[in-house]
Amino acid sequence: MTGVTAKLDPLFRPAALVRRAFEQRARQTGHPVRVRFALEQSHGAVSQFATDLLPETDPAAGANFMMLERLVKLALWAHGGFRIHLDAPALLVEQLRAHFRNSVTGRFDSDIVGRGVYDHPIEIVATHELPPERSATTALGRHLDGCRIGFDLGGSDRKVAAIIDGRVVFSEEVEWDPYYQPDPQYHWDGIMDSLRKAAAHLPRVDAIGGSAAGVYVNNRVRGGSLFRGVAQDLFDAHVRNMFLDLRKAWNDVPLEVVNDGEVTALAGSMSLGENAILGIALGTSTAAGYVTPEGNITSWLNELAFVPIDYNPDAAVDEWSGDYGVGSQYFSQQAVGRLMPAAGIDAPADLGLPERLKIVQALRAKGDSRARQIYDTIGTYLGYGVAQFASFYDLRHVLVLGRVTSGEGGDDIVRGARQVLEVEFPELAARIAFHVPNEHDKRHGQAIAAASLPSIAS
Repeated sequence: MTGVTAKLDPLFRPAALVRRAFEQRARQTGHPVRVRFALEQSHGAVSQFATDLLPETDPAAGANFMMLERLVKLALWAHGGFRIHLDAPALLVEQLRAHFRNSVTGRFDSDIVGRGVYDHPIEIVATHELPPERSATTALGRHLDGCRIGFDLGGSDRKVAAIIDGRVVFSEEVEWDPYYQPDPQYHWDGIMDSLRKAAAHLPRVDAIGGSAAGVYVNNRVRGGSLFRGVAQDLFDAHVRNMFLDLRKAWNDVPLEVVNDGEVTALAGSMSLGENAILGIALGTSTAAGYVTPEGNITSWLNELAFVPIDYNPDAAVDEWSGDYGVGSQYFSQQAVGRLMPAAGIDAPADLGLPERLKIVQALRAKGDSRARQIYDTIGTYLGYGVAQFASFYDLRHVLVLGRVTSGEGGDDIVRGARQVLEVEFPELAARIAFHVPNEHDKRHGQAIAAASLPSIAS
């Protein structure tokens, strides 16, 4: 099916190609079923999407629901929203309602996106009149004056930097394991430890900025993988307002915390001096953020870890959501670990993902062809992923970073992604440039961008 095959994953069915072929097939019938929907967020922002499906009389029309559900999931995790205004045949409307009500993956999306982010379960409204699109964008960061602390909380490490007028005077990276910690005191103590170490290198602390995996609204934690091990009652009592409490502990200095993907895109924009940029960090999981052509951020979720990438129903399953073929399994250390057996690289069964990545990186540094195949395969994934993302982001630049991209493997990934666009999507290859951070930005770019988030009052 693909012009560029994923070397270690021959059954990979790229979402971008499947959607394109299915819509072409629908139009070739002469009677395509036009389905439209609008995603509404709680503050009034609205995003619209549309697709062509097969007529009900077509022998392959049984695939219509799968194609619609995958597109809706893409929209939910990329743009966000809780109310879906759907213009579709009645059968598809009821199937989608049943999906969010009864299926494991549908309930996960409704709980995490609907209730978790917007305090409302996902709701399907059948209608022929969609609300008009409305966007909500804001300026983000780019403040470098004063004595600042920037931190980044990932799934396997936390980073911190002390910055004076944009100059890094201290930085540190510490391994930690927050995912399944049931006591939020673990997270609090780790963050405070990093902040204190950075503060020791500053004459004073004027502001603190942070990036972290998850969804954050007005510095409140709405949800995220970092806290997945915390029971709901403890989450409500100690996690939801954790960063507000941190600000109080630091004498109420300006403090801003946003999704790590947003800071990734901001770091890229600041470094490149460009906008219309999607930043994708291949780390423990997948983080992404988007800066508009005007240099602002949107109200979108940009949680590409849960966006469908592979339409093979037997694709790798995400252990948290239970869904198949989503970004976390293709743009992360999880992808490296999953592909190692196919490449013929052995590792102890109990070895963690960071250690597995180090094995592959060491082999790639020695020119091992098996390791090269892993990175080539991830590059193929990324190329088709970017083609998928380009259908709902106005892209001119893609910044690729994260632990998985360190060393020669990062160049393999970018080369593979470019090849996919050149072969399958030449119109995208002509307009989208891939970038990898230089060594300074790899070490400090995320922390500097995070530190720049708060504005210091005059």
